[in-house]
Amino acid sequence: MSETSHASSQARLTALERELEQARAELREADNAQKQLAAALARSEERLRLITDTIPAQISYFDKNQIYRYANKGYSSWFGLPVSEVIGSPISKVIGEKGYNSVKHYIARALSGETITHEYTMRQQGRLVNARSTMVPELGPDGLPVGCFVFSFDITETRGMQAALAQAQKMEALGQLTGGVAHDFNNLLTIISGNLSSLKERHPHHKETRELVEPALQASRRGAQLIRSLLSFSRQQPLKPVAVDVNQLVTGLETLIRRSLPSSIQVHTRLTPQPLHSRVDPGQLESALLNFALNARDAMPEGGRLVIRVRPGTLDEQQSEQHELAPGPYVFIEVSDTGCGMDEATRSKVFEPFFTTKGFGRGSGLGLAMVYGFARQSGGYVHVDSKPGKGSTFILILPPAPPGSLEEHPPEEPAPATATPGALVLLVEDEPEVRKVVRNQLLDLGYPVLEAENGGQAAEILAQVQDITVLLTDIIMPGGMNGRELARLAREERPELHVVLMSGYEEQATQNQTETPNLRLLSKPFSKRELARALGS
Repeated sequence: MSETSHASSQARLTALERELEQARAELREADNAQKQLAAALARSEERLRLITDTIPAQISYFDKNQIYRYANKGYSSWFGLPVSEVIGSPISKVIGEKGYNSVKHYIARALSGETITHEYTMRQQGRLVNARSTMVPELGPDGLPVGCFVFSFDITETRGMQAALAQAQKMEALGQLTGGVAHDFNNLLTIISGNLSSLKERHPHHKETRELVEPALQASRRGAQLIRSLLSFSRQQPLKPVAVDVNQLVTGLETLIRRSLPSSIQVHTRLTPQPLHSRVDPGQLESALLNFALNARDAMPEGGRLVIRVRPGTLDEQQSEQHELAPGPYVFIEVSDTGCGMDEATRSKVFEPFFTTKGFGRGSGLGLAMVYGFARQSGGYVHVDSKPGKGSTFILILPPAPPGSLEEHPPEEPAPATATPGALVLLVEDEPEVRKVVRNQLLDLGYPVLEAENGGQAAEILAQVQDITVLLTDIIMPGGMNGRELARLAREERPELHVVLMSGYEEQATQNQTETPNLRLLSKPFSKRELARALGS
């Protein structure tokens, strides 16, 4: 080979080496760029994963074969699985056959190209949760669905708030309805019971009269109790709370409960070694516990066991939020039976007014509603644990009272007053028949009576007749001056005047008491004995 030819070959070889080195450099540059791109994609995917794992939503993606290809941490945790077990698994395996059967028609519609939003309920870690899911189909280049994104949200708290709002609105409407009719209805009961009582007193030995009158009087009392129950449920029945030794109250009530239950039901109490005080209305608490016992009786027709347990307890932050109470110590009263129990549908409605599982005529459906109203009005809560065939436990959570903070027992009512000759009473009542009944009761008690039908007329009589020593007036009256305004005016002119207010709606009777102190309050319908107590100084 000539030198010229060799030199030419060497030059071509050198050029090829330079081209090869340049190609290698370009390849290294491309490889670095690819690594940088992969790292950027990985960082982007990490950010996306961090975002989707952090936002309060459950996100997933499944392909047209209904196989999961993506799931965020919230979605996998929703079903109690790690992300690795969700991805690559069919939908039916992840959510279970029962859950899949309830949503498969939504999945089919989503994979046909339709965006679907639906709500469902599932059991998660032993509790029922509510969720709302939206399925958004992904379309391929040909416009056909290739998969579907799923966005789910836990709406359990929202549903709970909506239910609480609905319950509050229901109670408010019931309270407005009851408050609207309570005054007029109790006026009617005053007329009925007052005339029946007079008839009974005038013919005490007439058997037929007594047999006809007594059931009517009992019905009148039941009507008054019905109104009180409705007001109690709607939290408009004024309570008279004192510091009650709950152990002592349960012990005293045990005899009555035993007498109210058949011998086939065993009654047991579990009390604390030391006194346990709660600040409640003792009469309402006794009524609540008796309600529980009577419901337990109906749940155990073949007999069983009733246990009343009193214990101290504490609500933590989660429990207090659940029951809408402040965290801290409370008094727990648990009433358990071994009866038939309740399913979830019955348990969710058990405290609603007029809801009852008893046959027609065997219950008003107000007993447990009244207990609910009492508990909430007292600053506590009531709930029930029950399963079909496993019995029921009603748990009453009540606020504590430090020993000695209040009287442990309500003060005893004063004895009936004897008639005082010459104690002139001014009776103010706009309903003529009610006025007639009360006038007759006053005369029977030995009190002479002057009458007025409104506040203005009563004010004129008070100004003219100085011998009046007692003012007995209804609170709600037409004519521009109600009973409380009349009482305030009368007390300004005659501070020594004995004033008794009557009302068919007790909340109205107890409003603004501080404006005119030392007034007696008398709730309609009332007996002659109760009137005598109110007139006693």
